[in-house]
Amino acid sequence: MSSAAAAAANVAVIGGGISGAVCASLLAARGVAVTLFDSGRGAGGRMAQRREVMEDGSELRFDHGAPYFTVTNDEVARVVSGWEARGIVAEWKAMFACFDRATGKFTDFEKDGSAKKYVGVPGMNSVCKSLCLEDGVVAKFGVTVGKMDWLQDMSSWSLASLDGKDLGHFDYVVATDKNVASPRFSGLTGRPPPLDLSLFPRLSVMVQDIPVRPCFALMVAFSEPLAMVPVNGFSFNNSDYLSRAYCDTSKPGRSCVPPNRQSWVLHSTTEYASKVIDTIGPRKPSADALAKVAEELFREFQATGLSIPQPIFMKAHRWGSAFPAIAVGGDDKCVWDKSTKLAICGDFCASPSVEGAVLSAMRGASKILGCLNCTSGL
Repeated sequence: MSSAAAAAANVAVIGGGISGAVCASLLAARGVAVTLFDSGRGAGGRMAQRREVMEDGSELRFDHGAPYFTVTNDEVARVVSGWEARGIVAEWKAMFACFDRATGKFTDFEKDGSAKKYVGVPGMNSVCKSLCLEDGVVAKFGVTVGKMDWLQDMSSWSLASLDGKDLGHFDYVVATDKNVASPRFSGLTGRPPPLDLSLFPRLSVMVQDIPVRPCFALMVAFSEPLAMVPVNGFSFNNSDYLSRAYCDTSKPGRSCVPPNRQSWVLHSTTEYASKVIDTIGPRKPSADALAKVAEELFREFQATGLSIPQPIFMKAHRWGSAFPAIAVGGDDKCVWDKSTKLAICGDFCASPSVEGAVLSAMRGASKILGCLNCTSGL
């Protein structure tokens, strides 16, 4: 592609999770001007890290979204080995098992040679943060895109924020938020979704309302290690409340002060989360509602009989529509509308995992670069 063609193009990326960050960095590396918008305070999305400061001034950090990721696809493996060389991911050499709530025993200890587990260093959000800082990417946080208008006569997109501010005109848009055209957006904001699907009938079948699996994460810290837990991560069998537990402090690059303090993240079952959300509604839960969830999940953790001590810190976080239950991107691994130069990417297009999100972003970027190739007459 001629660099002139790339430089003449400007792309808006909506969402600073792993899909948006990967797509933005791949386009910027080819000379495309990229503006990335994210409603959060920083990059990461579900590869987020929560920082909490204790009364004594010491810090706790929790990877309260994706705990780690694995890679099977060769293209993604090449990208990840680049991240590893840069020191923004490392292999987490952790032993995992399964805990049976009915028998109170650990089973299925993982054999050596299972898939490598990767984590961001020093937090899961490190990958997204680094990619958003690359040359050619302008990242704007705390901005929710509230409206996306396709201007046919100008063959470009006009974007506006939720509070009506003009965000500019763009030749291409990459949307990595699965709620961009979903009624779920209205449930969260009280406003219609940014993308009016009545204008894009071809897309509406695919992206209208992607079913999701909600989840609550419980962040909990202890002043000493959990002596009766022989592994760094485990799934639960026969629990109505908990699905997984991970010891964050056992990951590479996590320095912990004082040294024997342990931070754990527990994920609820989908069924438990759905029941709670049915009761309290789709909007952001109150502190009281989250405290009640934290109590219930922690009580279940204590009921394992693993002599779980009283925590020095405990807080719940809701992932309301975080984890997609299906993939809508087909063989393309993304949704691409050439006539309006719109790419929709994310794990919900490929497979519900970090790897799926990366692969989808790579596919979306190559659709746009392919288009730029055509227009530059190459």
